[in-house]
Amino acid sequence: MQPVNVCFQTSRWLSFNHPACTAHSVRVPLEQHTTMTDSGPKFKIFKFLKIIFSSFIITILLLFTIASLRTLSLDVNVGLQLAQWEKTNNISLAIDHHQREELLAHFKEAIRIPTVSFSETDINTTALLQFDRLLRKAFPTVFSSSLVDHEVVANYSHLFWVKGSQPDLEPYLLLAHIDVVPASESDGWEAPPFSAKEIDGFIYGRGTIDDKSQVMGILQALEYLLIKGYAPRRGFYIGLGHDEEVSGYQGAMNIMHILKQRDAQLSFVLDEGLAVLDGVISGLEGPAALIGISEKGSATVKLSVSMAPGHSSMPPRETSIGILAAAVKRLEENPMPRLFGHGPERGTFEHLAHKFGLPMKFIMSNLWLFSSLLGRVLERKPDTNAFVRTTTAVTMFNAGVKVNVIPALAEAYVNLRIHSAQSLQEVLDLIQSTVGDQRVKMELVNGFDPLPVSSSDERAFGFQIIKKTVLDMFPTVTVAPGICIGNTDSRHFKDLTNDIYRFAPAWFKPGDAQRFHGINERISKKNYEELITFYFSLIQNCDIQKLPDPHSSVHEL
Repeated sequence: MQPVNVCFQTSRWLSFNHPACTAHSVRVPLEQHTTMTDSGPKFKIFKFLKIIFSSFIITILLLFTIASLRTLSLDVNVGLQLAQWEKTNNISLAIDHHQREELLAHFKEAIRIPTVSFSETDINTTALLQFDRLLRKAFPTVFSSSLVDHEVVANYSHLFWVKGSQPDLEPYLLLAHIDVVPASESDGWEAPPFSAKEIDGFIYGRGTIDDKSQVMGILQALEYLLIKGYAPRRGFYIGLGHDEEVSGYQGAMNIMHILKQRDAQLSFVLDEGLAVLDGVISGLEGPAALIGISEKGSATVKLSVSMAPGHSSMPPRETSIGILAAAVKRLEENPMPRLFGHGPERGTFEHLAHKFGLPMKFIMSNLWLFSSLLGRVLERKPDTNAFVRTTTAVTMFNAGVKVNVIPALAEAYVNLRIHSAQSLQEVLDLIQSTVGDQRVKMELVNGFDPLPVSSSDERAFGFQIIKKTVLDMFPTVTVAPGICIGNTDSRHFKDLTNDIYRFAPAWFKPGDAQRFHGINERISKKNYEELITFYFSLIQNCDIQKLPDPHSSVHEL
């Protein structure tokens, strides 16, 4: 069989010639040939690709339109601004010079008492008893008022019940803790950590932020209210734990048991946690008050390898140290899965979106579309990576007894902070599969799941009361829900309420977060006074019967 030669001519005819039969030729009109070609498979593929491309362009335009409308319409404060709040006759707080000197003197005295918790079994009980005496001296009206019942819990913690005139209103709980973490001047403090020294308007000392400013601030606010003749409509509790820094199993846990025995059901709990961030979030216009609505879970895992010991002159191919080191390396090289957008951190960024410039405003307003992209950006820095996933930190590695002895045992401790979208068991399974070596024994030392996520919508009583109190004091602040990457005493109260919030209006500027459990912990005198005013207003704002009807913003978050 010979090939057919096709001769293209300039006329509107095509001639098909076969060399074996030159006397015959087939002439086909060009239009007819084109029609035959257009109906072929190549045209069908082209038409299909054209439809796909057009659909893709339309989809992109539609998504862009939706995202643009969402970006332009988002204003998270509009509901609070439009709502008609129930009128209450709030007492105003004006602190005179004498009161200011007195409250600062009491606060400084609190800082000078070294209520340090070293471990669950090593707590400075002498200092705790001294602190008890200070409270009674500094707040005589609180301890003598007929409206206030007080009891000491587990020898060193305190529980106050402030009676309300309307028992049908569900009470709430204000939490804080008396104890602090250890501190040594030799670590590099600008002032001795238990001196309460003033430098440039700041009071320096361990506990100024965590957490004696709230202990003293809450009671000072109540003292002022009682002096002014205030009687609450809604009753509330104040709980002051003495061992929060070592998990709160004696203080907060026993306070919780007492409330549970009394069948207490709480409207909400407010504890320490997040703060007002000013200039901390790059690109954010103005300060932001983050109210913690959950806490990451926590786990401590021990990894160990046991082998027969030996002399270093005759080493095996792998030692216990080498095997364990390789396992630890695998954990560090294979972080937990990226989960940004699947927990409460999504609400944080969406609430703050309208305070960013483009393109971040566009991206953060539309995390339904860009959460994966933003997660990849955030994971590049340790402080923002904590919002993206369960973090893995190898904190202790122990092995060896002598330079010429191959050790029988090597141990490593891994601390994990568990993302809200994961469970403790899921994390343990991932560690096991990542280590992937049966010679490495894994043991859970302690751990718990992430805390439930509290409500933060317009029907969330506690969240809206806190938000209103913040905005009344600081109108330019943006309020948003947040996630605590550390843990607080409030986790012990999850059976008594659905809503636990973690916030105090301490102002953090760049670098201040490192003072938390670090060196040069401090608070300004002005900010401490603001904390008192905050609790003074919050207690009164809680006296409303119910929240106003919702006035939702243009779209739901």
